Amino acid sequence: MRLVIISNRLPVTVVEEKGAIRFMDSVGGLSTGIRSFIASDKARAEMIQDCLWVGWPGVDLKRRNIQDITSQLKDMNCWPVFFSNRVIDKFYHGFCNRTIWPLFHYFPSLTSYNKDHWNTYIHANRVFAEEISRILMPGDLVWIHDYHLMLLPQMLRERFHDLPIGFFLHIPFPSYEVFQILPKDWQRAIVDGLLGSNLIGFHTYDYARNFLRAALRIVGAESHLGNILYKGHLVRVDVFPMGIDFDKFHSSRQNPAVQVEMEAFKAAFRDRKTVLSIDRLDYTKGIVKRLEGYEAFLKKNPSWHGRVILVLVVVPSRVRVEHYQQMKRQIDEKVGDINGKFGKVDWTPILYTYRYLPEPQLQALYNLCDTALITPLRDGMNLVAKEYIASKVDCRGVLILSEMAGASKEAVEAILINPYNIEEIADAILKALEMPEDEQIWRCRMIQSRLKRNDIFKWASSFVRSLGAAAEEGKHLEIRPLTSVKRGEIIERYRNAARRLVVSDYDGTLVPFAEYPGLARPDKRVRSLLRRIVDDPKTDILLISGRDKKTLEEWFGEFDMYLVAEHGFWLKLKENSWMKIHKNVDTSWIPSIQAILERYVDRVPGSFIETKDFSVVWHFRMADPELASQKFSELIDDLMSYTANIDVQILPGNRVIEIRPSGVNKGNALRYFLSRETYDFILAMGDDVTDEDMFRALPDSACTIKVGMIESVAKYNIPDCSEALGLLEELVE
Repeated sequence: MRLVIISNRLPVTVVEEKGAIRFMDSVGGLSTGIRSFIASDKARAEMIQDCLWVGWPGVDLKRRNIQDITSQLKDMNCWPVFFSNRVIDKFYHGFCNRTIWPLFHYFPSLTSYNKDHWNTYIHANRVFAEEISRILMPGDLVWIHDYHLMLLPQMLRERFHDLPIGFFLHIPFPSYEVFQILPKDWQRAIVDGLLGSNLIGFHTYDYARNFLRAALRIVGAESHLGNILYKGHLVRVDVFPMGIDFDKFHSSRQNPAVQVEMEAFKAAFRDRKTVLSIDRLDYTKGIVKRLEGYEAFLKKNPSWHGRVILVLVVVPSRVRVEHYQQMKRQIDEKVGDINGKFGKVDWTPILYTYRYLPEPQLQALYNLCDTALITPLRDGMNLVAKEYIASKVDCRGVLILSEMAGASKEAVEAILINPYNIEEIADAILKALEMPEDEQIWRCRMIQSRLKRNDIFKWASSFVRSLGAAAEEGKHLEIRPLTSVKRGEIIERYRNAARRLVVSDYDGTLVPFAEYPGLARPDKRVRSLLRRIVDDPKTDILLISGRDKKTLEEWFGEFDMYLVAEHGFWLKLKENSWMKIHKNVDTSWIPSIQAILERYVDRVPGSFIETKDFSVVWHFRMADPELASQKFSELIDDLMSYTANIDVQILPGNRVIEIRPSGVNKGNALRYFLSRETYDFILAMGDDVTDEDMFRALPDSACTIKVGMIESVAKYNIPDCSEALGLLEELVE
């Protein structure tokens, strides 16, 4: 099996120095962690024989030596996706880092809503999809990473229905109230894009729950124990906290290069207690608040003056973005202010470094520093906190961690603080510096045991294994897409038939569902199509609907066609008047059921009751989806209890619940109709659970088509109403 990893950036970056091209490893936990996993026994245990990494190499599309770069990258198992600097500016620096990044980290005031950037984001995802389509092979397992490519899963799903696709989001997925700040079409496209996956992974349960809520409210995708059936495939939403290479950091003290750096730092620290703060430059990291907390600590605890140093390392990041430039100035000013206010000739309160630290220096600081102060205002995971604890061989060291970081869900023994509360940060620093060694060791060992069990290798292998299981489970769904070959066969049979019948549902089959039933009138396209069918002397059409007969008469009375109303109570034979298929039907229960439904109309704003001749329907398409989902279950229980001794059916449908007499269904109506007429070709289409009875009533020779990619007894599935109309239009051409 080949694992195809797709991310915005490749694990190697192309750089140009003095006109020469060279390749260097990309920085970041993802590329480091995945490289470690691919080289490990865990990858082989998951039957991964090969790996291909797809992403942007960091070089402009207009370079003349792209072919040479591509050739060299392929030798490294990398497949480059090239973009122009203009596209990167709008896609990466624009939509990704000015829209998604701030909003998903709960900074709506810093969020940009640029439609041109959004369109470029769509374009970039589409370029990825086209490039990946060129290289996929049977048996490939696709793993897409992070917020840059949230539209890509669905784009690939449309091309490869059975392709196992996994997606992992490395940043938080925000609450629905924050996510809905995006324009509605952007919201829908992102959720729809992610739901193209077989498996969607998040760092924490909170992020997964937020996504499931967004999926329900935005596209109506209901979940059961984290599983969603969407557009014909199973989507599993689960939690996979990303780990680190624990042994690498735990053994770092033995590295001679690390030992050299440790000696240099010891000389600089001069036996003072040290508090380590290391982050890349980003407003989500809370560096300014952290400095304010350290300042408050120094004010409240003068006895610690001269005895403690804050080692502040800020790694340059996104230097072109204005917010980051402004934040850099704030940090510089705050560091200068604190050092000027509290510093002495022989003591500088903050040792400040603004640069990338080589790995030996970073590991030396992890080993040496007495406390780590990690206080992001919001963070998907934060691997620095894990790396610090893993490096403590003697377990002497204290982690102060923001409760807003994903890592806090695992490192519960750390000193957890609210990163916005300055006093809390100050008190936490004092507590950490004065913590007894036995308590330090206990806390550290508890976190370490968890990190060792849930390392980077377990994270990757668990995700790959779950992706394979989700894709395999999805194969057992009874969904059979209508292929071009089968479509051609149906058209051929239709044209060769002497007498033909087209049976069709209406709502959800010929027209999309509307917020209110009266808004779903047949449009010009539908009316033109029906006219062409009824004008063909070889073809009859039977429209079989749950609608009442008055509506069907108003909308379709002008056409020479057969009509069935209320799922089979009424039948109209072309020019004849309406006739009852079922005689002596008891409807005395309707007022009592109406009374029950009226209580739920009051409880669920946006819902309403539709009363027909022989049935009652509760509609909740316009209601709040979460409230409606909750009350839906309650209503079903109430109706089941009340109707236990009444001969009626309770029929849940697409945002409706219909209560009707037992034995009345589209299948029985169709059998009655076919007992009077004979055809040598029958085509039937429907989208609802009520249409399953219709499919079962037809002979094996009939062509039955489910509109919607969900399980059905029908022989074939097509995606939506537009495809249904397209097929009928092909038949009558």
